[in-house]
Amino acid sequence: MAYQFIDGSVTAAKGFKASGIHCGIRKNKSKRDIGLIFCEKKCTAAAVYTTNLVQSSPITITRKNLADGYAQAVIVNSGNANTCNADGDIKAQQMCDLTANALGISAADVIVASTGVIGQILPIEPIENAIPTLAAELSENGATNAAEAIMTTDTVKKEVAVETTIGGKTVKIGGISKGSGMIHPNMATMLCFVTTDAAISSEMIQKAVKTAADDTFNMISIDGDTSTNDTLSVMASGLAGNEEITAEGEDYDSFVEALTAVCRELSKKMAKDGEGATKLLVCKVNGAKTEKDAKGVAKSVICSSLLKAAMFGADANWGRVLCAIGYSGSDVDVHKVDVSFASDKEKIDVCKNGAGIEFSEEIAKEILIRDEIDIIVELNDGDSYAEAYGCDLTYDYVKINGDYRT
Repeated sequence: MAYQFIDGSVTAAKGFKASGIHCGIRKNKSKRDIGLIFCEKKCTAAAVYTTNLVQSSPITITRKNLADGYAQAVIVNSGNANTCNADGDIKAQQMCDLTANALGISAADVIVASTGVIGQILPIEPIENAIPTLAAELSENGATNAAEAIMTTDTVKKEVAVETTIGGKTVKIGGISKGSGMIHPNMATMLCFVTTDAAISSEMIQKAVKTAADDTFNMISIDGDTSTNDTLSVMASGLAGNEEITAEGEDYDSFVEALTAVCRELSKKMAKDGEGATKLLVCKVNGAKTEKDAKGVAKSVICSSLLKAAMFGADANWGRVLCAIGYSGSDVDVHKVDVSFASDKEKIDVCKNGAGIEFSEEIAKEILIRDEIDIIVELNDGDSYAEAYGCDLTYDYVKINGDYRT
């Protein structure tokens, strides 16, 4: 592992500042609802988005702004998704224009994002009034406020930072994310903003973002619903001073490894904070014929509502794991499959060669009452590996989503 986790967030990398305040989109005045991230110089930038055909207006505008591969700021609000609104594109563009005017940059260099309720008109007046204050409060210590500003049903802030060495220079990568419900592979219901001081070309950062997302955010499932606003964006200031990464090679690999570490940690934080969740579930699939098969199995297991319910009840119902493997569509010999459950306490084998074995229900219960559980699947049919991230399915999930809009 060529990287290490450090204290920090989306302002860990050189050149970045952030802020977050309450502007009035959300009725609760104690909750921040608008955030800003800014870099002192124009960055190479890239993003990936939801695959849902219904997409928010901020995604439409951000796609346009990132077409040249550059950005310098992120403006984001919570409490209103600005989706399925006749004036949505106009409001998203206004957010960019207002931000650009306050920061003295081009509106085409602003990433815009929104999260919250779908189908409600986004009031622009609170945002217009707030942006001068947001700009004035930009600080290297403002990342936590920005992280709070993007939270909806999240119960905890999601922040992480790492550092690595590229071309003899120390490079930092940090990020914040939000997401708790409407989370499913091919993007999750999430917003994630990552910054780095690495020098990397627009073409290579786009490739790196896609690679990292495929192994992390696209391997999360909370509830099977893919959202309309999902965006993962990365901005790179180049201030670390490494020779610019313009092609694949050792430097590129080091960057992708560190970026993936940030995205994986944020993915786990999101999965653990799933709506109503009490446990983080990580399905680890080893011995698959191909990476595609490994990912297919891991996703299928983590998406199983029956398995998620069993994990909530601390029930070692391994048959639900086998069932999910069976309908995954992956090339698997079910007669070779082994299944185990593990936590920080211990590990217990529950299935060998596709059949049940004797095990202690008491020990299994002790493992499954922990708040982080590994579901370990050995396919014994190849060398490929994948992980997927999810949570248990609880009574509170229905309560939260039964009155989300009201």
